Amino acid sequence: MFMRHVLATALAIGITGSASADPSFWKHEWPNTDFSKTTVSNWVEILSGGPPKDGIPAISDPQFIFVKDETRIKGTEPVITVELEGSLPRAYPLRYLTWHEIVNDEIDGTPVAVTFCPLCNSALSYYRRNTDAILTFGVSGKLRNSDMVMYDRETESWWQQATGTAIVGELTGRVLKPLPSWLESWDQFRTRNPDALVMAEPPFNRRYGRNPYERYDSSYRPFLYSGELPPHDIPALARVIRVGDRAWPMERLRKVKTLREAGVEISWTPGQASALDTADIASGRDVGSIRVRDGQGRDLPHDVMFAFAYHAFWPDGQWMLGP
Repeated sequence: MFMRHVLATALAIGITGSASADPSFWKHEWPNTDFSKTTVSNWVEILSGGPPKDGIPAISDPQFIFVKDETRIKGTEPVITVELEGSLPRAYPLRYLTWHEIVNDEIDGTPVAVTFCPLCNSALSYYRRNTDAILTFGVSGKLRNSDMVMYDRETESWWQQATGTAIVGELTGRVLKPLPSWLESWDQFRTRNPDALVMAEPPFNRRYGRNPYERYDSSYRPFLYSGELPPHDIPALARVIRVGDRAWPMERLRKVKTLREAGVEISWTPGQASALDTADIASGRDVGSIRVRDGQGRDLPHDVMFAFAYHAFWPDGQWMLGP
């Protein structure tokens, strides 16, 4: 229902036509954005996802409770885990990020942005300090290759969520430093971190715990995406583990459980529900959890994203298909 409503809204405001090929189409909505600076060569790639600027409200004052006090989240539900050295680990549940997509947080003085794009299954965390400025991010309402376009409230530059790169505006070309984080189940997080913190339910009227993109990750084609489909007969919405410009199919990890290749160790464990399957997130099919570490056992920044999005943003990337 939600997806049909968003598509109808997008069509109603005419974003699928040639008007969106010219950046002037967006200037009335973004008068403070410098459209003369951009790396976007084809403006047809920029589409409205339906909601307007801040129609999906980012969280900029997240509250936290101790793991022992959390009673709403079910064991298989996915959370984004952030563990900074010297700080209590924090879990950011997808039951909230599905509806807000960005959490601007500060962990013991370190400003971070925890992000989730449901249409790409892309869950990434970044440091918000860029040169001398601390940036605060919002949801622009725009999509590029079906991936969320974020914006910073300080300059209203546009940022690609999947790459952490500014693509329009004053800060065009700047790249956010990725922060190691990963998706795992609530049970996996709280078993390992019984004294840690979890983001509390935000004060918004949302159906937290429900998935508005029901059966999306079983679809044949992505939403509002017209680019090339992945090679090697990989389904467009198959999950892949991206580390740098390489991608490992999730199904390969599911079969072998642990891989050591290209200087990294990738492990898969069962127990995490898909947030993009059934209407109730906790009832989603088991897609498992991924950890990526280097040769010294340190967690590495990575993404578990849909194959079409990897191919769109890393068209020359290396597919790690195995023997």
